[in-house]
Amino acid sequence: METRMSFIRPFMGLVAGLMLALVMVACGDNTATTAPAATTAPAATTAAAATTAAATTAAATSAAATTAAATTAATTAAATSAAANAAPVTITYFTFSAAPDHLKDLDAMIKAFNAVYPNITVKVETASYDTYFTKLQTLVASNTAPDVYELNYENFVSYANKGVLYDMSSLASADKTFEPSIFYPRAYTAFAQNGKQYGLPESFSDVVLYYNKDLFDKAGVAYPTDSWTWKDEIAAAQKLTDAKAGVWGTYQPVQFFEFYKMIAQNGGAMFDASGKPTVNSPQNVEALKFMLDKFNTYKVSPGEADLSSQPDSDTALFKDGKLAMWRSGIWNFGAVKDATFKWDIALEPGNTTKAHQFFANGIVISSKTAQADAAWKWARFFTSSTEAAKIRVAASWELPALTDQSLFDQYLKQTPPPSRQIVFKALETAVTPPVIDRESELQDATTKELAKAKLGQETPQQALDNLQEQVTKLLQPK
Repeated sequence: METRMSFIRPFMGLVAGLMLALVMVACGDNTATTAPAATTAPAATTAAAATTAAATTAAATSAAATTAAATTAATTAAATSAAANAAPVTITYFTFSAAPDHLKDLDAMIKAFNAVYPNITVKVETASYDTYFTKLQTLVASNTAPDVYELNYENFVSYANKGVLYDMSSLASADKTFEPSIFYPRAYTAFAQNGKQYGLPESFSDVVLYYNKDLFDKAGVAYPTDSWTWKDEIAAAQKLTDAKAGVWGTYQPVQFFEFYKMIAQNGGAMFDASGKPTVNSPQNVEALKFMLDKFNTYKVSPGEADLSSQPDSDTALFKDGKLAMWRSGIWNFGAVKDATFKWDIALEPGNTTKAHQFFANGIVISSKTAQADAAWKWARFFTSSTEAAKIRVAASWELPALTDQSLFDQYLKQTPPPSRQIVFKALETAVTPPVIDRESELQDATTKELAKAKLGQETPQQALDNLQEQVTKLLQPK
């Protein structure tokens, strides 16, 4: 679903993640609880992590692109031969992203899977995103979890820490034709925890900088480049803003998901490597001040009074030709494809480094499954086979997190925007949201303090000092 992901939607289901701990205790879960620091550290956003991911991605992409086809062919041949005499097996697969728009696409993937593994029947179960995680908790707590199921990144961290996911590391090692390098490194490692691989990345989405080429041309401003910094953005926005014409130079919402990304662009993070909160660090205060200066000091960005109360009012503003630059997700390509002006995308400007938001869904296996081998075969095929990837891309069912660019030939040829390769280049500096056990409370507290700062009720320093205290308390055992 092209519009499934948005800046607000990632909040949905996180309450479910918090409830999981309570449900597991009630049902007699004996898994040791991971300390908050251990939970936070792998998810903490740092400039160093982004830099490492970029270097790893560059090396892995080249190797993966040349081996993906051979790997798939070898796997298919070996699997078909082995499956000829294998006993029939049925596994259950629980999903939210397929329903209701992509059930036919999922059926096509299963048909392709059965051409390779005719002995494995995949029984599909679906639920809407709004109810999915509540139902999943009940199944997990009652020891009736589906063999394979779908998790977004934020919920994945909580489930991995509760010991309810199968460690895929042994399955991956036993599968001699499996190469992790077929995935974008940042996407693959996002579904690992404490050195163990608990999931395979199914799909991804990220945020880039949209820009109105007609407005840039009219103002005589050069288009954004990869080397742009925050200063370049402001300088261009000041030239592009035309109050009389109702045109604004730039816009980004002031909320949790934008904040964690912006502080990463300034070398900051909400937590250090050990999980200790660093919310009110100088880098973070500077990043928040920059976000607010767009509204209050430079006056190049529309404030609350300039946006309608309707959902996606920023999308409408860009589509109406009243917004020159807009930080938004690639899921909005379809929403603005019919704009009457020329537009394109670029990497987001950074300050000390580049950083881009990263949203992902992954496929995991239940620790209680009795069909681990069949579950692995389906998880691997669904996430990384050429057949499944082509179906997903053709259906605009998000994008597979695979390095083989030949799979995206048709996607990259679609316009607008003409520079779709930026979607993949942004993955080289992708940063994941910070995640703790009390995630929804973390996001709520952040949103409230940012709102106070935006309204001028608190300075950026005061807002983050207050948030630092609240986050410290959230990490303490109840």
